[in-house]
Amino acid sequence: MKLIKTTEAVGQVLCHDMTQIIPGKYKGARFCKGHVVTEADIPVLLSMGKENLYIFEMDESKLHENDAAEILCQLCKGDNISRGEVQEGKIELSSEIDGLFTLDRESLNAVNSIEELMIATRKGFTAVRMGDKLAGTRVIPLVIEKEKLDRAKSIVGNSPIMSVLPYTRKTAAVITTGSEVFHGRIEDKFTPVLIEKLRAFGVTVTEHLTVDDGTDAIVDAINAVKGKADMILCTGGMSVDPDDRTPGAIKASGADIVTYGAPVLPGAMFLLGYFEDGTPIMGLPGCVMYAKATVFDLVLPRIMADVKLSKADFVSFGEGGLCLGCDICTFPHCPFGK
Repeated sequence: MKLIKTTEAVGQVLCHDMTQIIPGKYKGARFCKGHVVTEADIPVLLSMGKENLYIFEMDESKLHENDAAEILCQLCKGDNISRGEVQEGKIELSSEIDGLFTLDRESLNAVNSIEELMIATRKGFTAVRMGDKLAGTRVIPLVIEKEKLDRAKSIVGNSPIMSVLPYTRKTAAVITTGSEVFHGRIEDKFTPVLIEKLRAFGVTVTEHLTVDDGTDAIVDAINAVKGKADMILCTGGMSVDPDDRTPGAIKASGADIVTYGAPVLPGAMFLLGYFEDGTPIMGLPGCVMYAKATVFDLVLPRIMADVKLSKADFVSFGEGGLCLGCDICTFPHCPFGK
């Protein structure tokens, strides 16, 4: 820092708070550390007895924290994201819609590896609601070398680090399997739970078929609903028992199977496949009927946003994929899936 005349301080950054005292009216910080001096500030400073000021040395190679935060915000802000005002070098980003929060983890990590830069976000590839906070950006010092922000810009390029994808898959076909339900021996309690879970995300069940356990019957049901809904969900018969035919039937229907099994509890017996036209089909294990949070809750937002999942995506679910079975479930505000 250096000492300069107050009359020459326009555009400079103050190094410390400055207290103003007006007897009987006011006492407090009139100008705070980091404030950029304006022309209008000069008479006030002089009236406070400040003939000289300690300021940070600013030149074309440096940026004020507010200007640096603006650059970080631009690097982050993609589609369907709004921003707040810059406050003390920090800008917060929020979602403009209900959708899937996505981010480029490689770029995020690379920018955060640059000393004195920081972007803090919520977990990527999770469901968000309109107005939800997504991220905050700032730099650590009040004044930072412009070169560091230039490096960040070169890393990110023209593709913002984060965006929120709208949900585009809005209808579902449900196929209930099981002789006990088909013959009316027990009540189908799975489908009502599923309908409510989907409704919370704006998905409507437009087709519902109940079939016996036979492979051919399940394949026929799948073929009957193809093209009539944005996704197909099969319930029942998902274990490895010899008489559980649903996984084999889904494969026999022509779906390309991404995974049968996931490193997630509850939900290990989950199945996902895709038909040639991109329609996803899922085999849901019984835990989806009674557990508040399962692998289905981790997968569904991506399916609705039409983000195609790979085997590698399911492998990554292993870390954080253990539900702790809390007495009071707070999902998604908990470690599950994160």
